[in-house]
Amino acid sequence: MDFVPKPPHRQRWVLCDFCKLSAVVAIGLAFLSLLLESAPALVAQSVTQSEAFKFDIQEPKIGASNQSLVSWPGEKMDQWHGFTRHTFTVDGCAAWVVEPKRPAAGNPWTWCMEFPDAFTERTGVLQLLDQGFFHLHIKVGNTFGCPAAQKHFDAFYQAITAQGLAKKGALIGVSRGGLYAYNWAARNPDKVACLYGDAPVCDFKSWPGGKGKGKGSPKDWAALIKDYGFTNEAEALVYRQNPVDELDPLAAAHIPLLHVIGDADDVVPVAENTAIVEKRYQQLGGEIKVIHKPGVSHHPHGLDDPTPLVNFIISHKAKTSAP
Repeated sequence: MDFVPKPPHRQRWVLCDFCKLSAVVAIGLAFLSLLLESAPALVAQSVTQSEAFKFDIQEPKIGASNQSLVSWPGEKMDQWHGFTRHTFTVDGCAAWVVEPKRPAAGNPWTWCMEFPDAFTERTGVLQLLDQGFFHLHIKVGNTFGCPAAQKHFDAFYQAITAQGLAKKGALIGVSRGGLYAYNWAARNPDKVACLYGDAPVCDFKSWPGGKGKGKGSPKDWAALIKDYGFTNEAEALVYRQNPVDELDPLAAAHIPLLHVIGDADDVVPVAENTAIVEKRYQQLGGEIKVIHKPGVSHHPHGLDDPTPLVNFIISHKAKTSAP
């Protein structure tokens, strides 16, 4: 076939197409050069973001049972409200630790001193588990926060912190659990980030003693006298180490307090318990907030919407995190 030259106008179109292609290639090469120059900064930024993520959320230990962050000798594992619970023995007492699905940095925790399965959905502990808090309990029986129970608490604290849980935590004292929580906090203010009391007993003369306007409980009063080692009721009545008497160490350590109370409580009367703590703690310069439930008696504990309780504990999360 004979070669037929392209018309002049076709040659001009080919030249234009070639110029356009050259311009595109030049722009592409310039962009690639800029990308290569920026690569180290982008990589560094990616590493920083990854490290920040790992700071907030911890990965399970390789080889740990069921990929858990914590474990104790002889433990058994079950489910508690959809979370993994480790049950084991400490100082001769049954104890348990509920593990969040994704622990927050520093392994913060809440410790319900008594009645850990009562009104759980109203005290904020489930929401705090969702936020990465561990939840704890050791069974010392109905011993009213007596000195012997405090020694079990000390052993439990050592057991949990040995597994990497935070050095400070949030104590929860429900009803008579107020005696447990306040007594331990007064002896260990350096281990407490904050304290949430729910209709808490703050003076055992009020309950179970029944020496004020409350109903009291003669059976529990007799048991308390025995557990504390008093020889008679008179010794119990002059005892000056009730929570209402032992607020100075908490105030000195700047431990914030939150109480939730029913204003019509005739079991643990407000005037004989929370009102005294509130007044004295404020006089000591301490931080305390009281949430009143008008017309409500001793039950139900907690709040219909526990968000204020959750926010209170989370707001002190920095103090609950391990150094």
